[in-house]
Amino acid sequence: MKGHIRERSPGHWAIVLDDHDPETGKRKRRWHSFTGTKRQAETECAKLISELESGVSIEPSKLTVRDFFERWLEHMKSQLTPRSHERYSELARKNLIPLIGNSLLAKLQPAAISQAYARALESGRRNGKGGLSPRTVHYMHRVLRQALQQAVNWQLLPRNPAALVRSPRPERREMQALDADATAQLIEAARGTSLFIPILLGVLCGLRRGEIAALRWRSVDLDRSQLSIVASVEQTRDGIREKPPKSGRGRTVALPALLVEELRHHRVNQAERLLRLGVRLDDGHHVAMRIDGNPLQPRSITHGFQIFVRERKFAKVRFHDLRHSHATQLLASGVHPKIAQERLGHSSVAITLDLYSHVLPGMQAEAADRIDLAVRDAINRRSETKG
Repeated sequence: MKGHIRERSPGHWAIVLDDHDPETGKRKRRWHSFTGTKRQAETECAKLISELESGVSIEPSKLTVRDFFERWLEHMKSQLTPRSHERYSELARKNLIPLIGNSLLAKLQPAAISQAYARALESGRRNGKGGLSPRTVHYMHRVLRQALQQAVNWQLLPRNPAALVRSPRPERREMQALDADATAQLIEAARGTSLFIPILLGVLCGLRRGEIAALRWRSVDLDRSQLSIVASVEQTRDGIREKPPKSGRGRTVALPALLVEELRHHRVNQAERLLRLGVRLDDGHHVAMRIDGNPLQPRSITHGFQIFVRERKFAKVRFHDLRHSHATQLLASGVHPKIAQERLGHSSVAITLDLYSHVLPGMQAEAADRIDLAVRDAINRRSETKG
């Protein structure tokens, strides 16, 4: 196979590939458009020749959505965390490909995508029992739109058909927030169990389960009553790994006096247990760990909490709801949303306000009462001065 480039206009090139049809023996010419420098065009030409000779390349007109997704998922490995890539792969292979995978990429139309979403909502479950939730279909749409935009960038499509489709509006999940009494009841019930410290960190500091699993003693300063969130644990089918926190940056969280006392007591008990195993506790050990000294896994925290709640007949609440409870109690107590954002590790205060807008009506009433009291006092003082 041979190839050469032709300049169509400054910075725009035609890559011409000469091949032979194996059935007729006649010369077959392929044309590809490319934008860039001459050297880049020559490099792209060599790459296309190599792909065609190895059988890897597929003409855009014959490329199916299924084959394109496999290419795109391989490309995205270096762009995503392992857990995110795992989730993208599940949505693509288990939800999207069964619906539109056999379609030719070049022929994919917005109407076909809309019909696929409708089928997913009606009968998209793999077990055949009903449809997928609007939230799941919304995530499918986000993945498909991102994938097809890459197809546009690779010049496989002239435009993104998914950009012309509206996904179902995901239902807003109702948050379960514990009040002070329910929080106290939960803490007392957990005392003496392996979930005691994770529950305290969740409900008193708003830590995520991955942040709890990654927390080591070197990040805890009991003398200053604070801890630093510098890592989070991510769990995939291949195992667990530490990564930066969700927002991408660390944060410092002030500790309530109650938690400082419990952590001091916990560290002493933890050191005694490890000594029985012949291990000396140091700052590299995890604050929350298994009995054998190994760190906790995020999923084990979730599953253990589900069993804990069910056995003690608490109202249905998830471990992540402890974080919601902490945020709700902060805002309801009049703590500034910016402080709540910093404790929770949200990337912006707008996210905090959006997630916990249900707390704001009560804060509005309290704010109105405070301004009313302040203005009335000022009016009364002026009246007394004049009198």
